[in-house]
Amino acid sequence: MQQPSTSSRSWFWLQMAIGWVPMWALFTLMVMSVHEESFAVGGLMALRMIASAALLGLGVLALTRRHPWPSPFRWTFLLLHAAAAFLYAALWVLAYSLIESVLRWHLAYVAGPGIMRFMLTGVWLYLTITAVAYAQQAAQRTALIEAATARAQLAALHAQLHPHFLFNALHTVVQLIPLDPAKAAQAAEQLAELLRAALDERRDAVTLAEEWRFVQRYLAIESLRFGDRLQVSTSLPEALMGAQLPSFALQTLVENAVRHGAAPKVGATHLRIEGGASGRNLRLVVSDDGVGAEPAAVLHGGGTGLRRLRERLAHLYGSAAVLDVAASPAGVTAALVLPAALGSGDDD
Repeated sequence: MQQPSTSSRSWFWLQMAIGWVPMWALFTLMVMSVHEESFAVGGLMALRMIASAALLGLGVLALTRRHPWPSPFRWTFLLLHAAAAFLYAALWVLAYSLIESVLRWHLAYVAGPGIMRFMLTGVWLYLTITAVAYAQQAAQRTALIEAATARAQLAALHAQLHPHFLFNALHTVVQLIPLDPAKAAQAAEQLAELLRAALDERRDAVTLAEEWRFVQRYLAIESLRFGDRLQVSTSLPEALMGAQLPSFALQTLVENAVRHGAAPKVGATHLRIEGGASGRNLRLVVSDDGVGAEPAAVLHGGGTGLRRLRERLAHLYGSAAVLDVAASPAGVTAALVLPAALGSGDDD
C-alpha cells in the first residue's frame, strides 16, 4: 500500500486546523457567555475542550473509513454510530476532566453547564465530524469516478486513432498496387513498421522528436503514392524537440492535410509543417495549398481525426489547448497551441 507523502500529510493537518478553528471560536464565545469570563480565559478553556475533541476525532475519522456509508442503507450502521456517539461524548468529558486535573494538580471532574448538556455537546461534535468525513468520502468517490471515466474516454479515443489511421494507410497501399506493384510492396513494408510503432505506443504524451519520427514514416509512405505531387517543407526548431504533446497529434494534422488537401488535387500540393514556442506554449502549424475547403465545412473540425483530436485535447488540457482550422479555396491551415513542458530534445 502506498504511504501518504509528506505534502499530503501536511495538507491533512492544515485542513484539520482550518476545520477546528471556527469551532474553537464558537466554544470561546459560549464559555465567555456562560461563565462570564474574559476572552483570554475563555479562549484557553475552549482550546482545551477543542484539543481533546480533535484528538478523539481522529478515532472517529478512522471509524468512518472502516465503515463507509452503506448502499443500501442499513439500520445496523445507524446503531453503530449511535453507540459510537455516546462513547465519544463520554470520552470527551473524561479527557477534558483529565486535562483540568493535570493543570490543577488535583483530581477534578468538570461537567460545564451540566453533564447532560456536556454529553449532548459531545454527541453534536461527533455528528459534525462524521458528517464532514462522509461528505469528504463522497466527494473523493465522485472525483475518482470522474477521473476513471475521463481515463476510459481518453483510452477509447486513443484506440480509435489506430483503425482510422490504418484505413487511410491501407488505402494508399491499395491504390499503388495496380499502378506500381514494387512501390506497393515497399509501402506495405513501411506500413508494417509504422503500425508496429503505433500499436506499441501506449502513452498519452510523447516528445515532439518522437512524434516527428512517426510523421516522417507516414510521409514516406504517402510519398510513394504521390511522388512529386506531394512537396513537404518543415521548420521545427531543435529546441522544441523535447516538448511534450499528445501522441499522434501532429500526425493527425498532417494526415488530414494529405487526405483532404493533396489527395483530391491533380497538381502538386505543398505541405508546410512549422513549430514555435510562445511563452510556455507549443505552437504547431500544418498548412497546405491543396484543393481547399469552404470555411463552414471545417468549422467544427471537419474530419473524424480532427474531431477526436479535439476531444483528446479537452480531456488532457481542458481549455488550455486550442486547435484552430482555417480554410479557403486556396488551402487549409491547422494551428495547434497547447501547454508543453520543454525538456531536452530526443535526437536520432
